[in-house]
Amino acid sequence: MLKSLFNWKVLLNLLIAIGVFIGLVWLTFRWLEYHTNHGQEIPVPNVVNKSVHEAVKILDDAGLGYEVDSAAYDPKYKPFQVLKMSPTPGSHVKDGRAIYLIVNPRSWAPVAIPDVINKYSGLAFQRIDQVGLKVGDTIFEPSIQKDAVLRILFKGNPMKPGSLIPRFSTIDVVVGSGPMRNISIPNVVGLTVKEARALITRSMFEVGLVEHEDGGKDESDIIYYQDPAAGDVRDQGMQMDLWASKKTPAELRSKIEELNSVYRMKVDTSLPPIQYEEVPVHQQPVYEPVPVPPVVHKKN
Repeated sequence: MLKSLFNWKVLLNLLIAIGVFIGLVWLTFRWLEYHTNHGQEIPVPNVVNKSVHEAVKILDDAGLGYEVDSAAYDPKYKPFQVLKMSPTPGSHVKDGRAIYLIVNPRSWAPVAIPDVINKYSGLAFQRIDQVGLKVGDTIFEPSIQKDAVLRILFKGNPMKPGSLIPRFSTIDVVVGSGPMRNISIPNVVGLTVKEARALITRSMFEVGLVEHEDGGKDESDIIYYQDPAAGDVRDQGMQMDLWASKKTPAELRSKIEELNSVYRMKVDTSLPPIQYEEVPVHQQPVYEPVPVPPVVHKKN
C-alpha cells in the first residue's frame, strides 16, 4: 500500500492538483484586485470655499462622486459656497468614492407667517418679530375692529397665515382704525338679494335680517324694502335689514305702507310759535324834596 502511495503517477496527480488550486487562488485575488482597485487610491482635492458648481466639476475630473447637503444660512459666506467636506482634503480614497459636501444655501430658511389676523396689533407685532420677520408699513384702514390686524401684505400681495416667506423679510400690516362715522346708507331697493349683499359690503355695512315674502331663501328675489332708509347716515358696521320678494315693489305697495308705519314713524319735532306781548312802559314817579326846618339855638 505504501508503495502504491509513493507511486510516481500518484505524486504527479497530486502536484498537478496543488498547482491548479494555487493558480485559481492567484487568479481570484488578481480579479478582485482589478475590480476593487486594490492599492490604487486617489488624493481628495480641496474644494472648500469654492462654489458648489466648481467643486462638482473638480470631483468629477478626479473620478470621485459627491453628495451635497445645505447647512444653516450664514451671511458671512457667499450663496452655494462649500463650507465643509468629508473626507478631509488630502485624504486618499478609492476611485469613485463619494465626497460629502456642506454648502451654504442661497438665503435664510423660509418661515411661516404667524396667524395674527383679528389679533391686537401690539401683540401681533411681537409675534411677527419672534418668528424673524420685520414690520414695514402700518396701514390704517377703517374697520369696526379698532387696533386689530386685518391683513398682512408681502410685496403688496395679501398673504394667508402659514405662508412661507424668507426669514427677515419685511411685511406690511393693515390695522383697523375704528369705524367711519356718518356714512350714507345705500339704496338697494330693486336689486336682487345677492346684488344687495355685495353693495352693502362695499359700503362698509353689514347685512342683518333678510325676510323673504314666500319664506324661501332665493338670492334672486328682489328687494322691495330696507331699513334704515336710503340716504340716512349711520356708522360703519351697522346692520341693514332687507325684505325681498319675487314681486316688484310696485306690486307690494300695501306691504310697503305697512312697513313704513313701523319703521318710518314720523316724530313731530315742531314747536308752537312763540307770541311776544309788549309790556307798557311806566314812568318813574318824581319825588319832591321835603324841606328841613331850621335849627334855633337858645341863649342862656
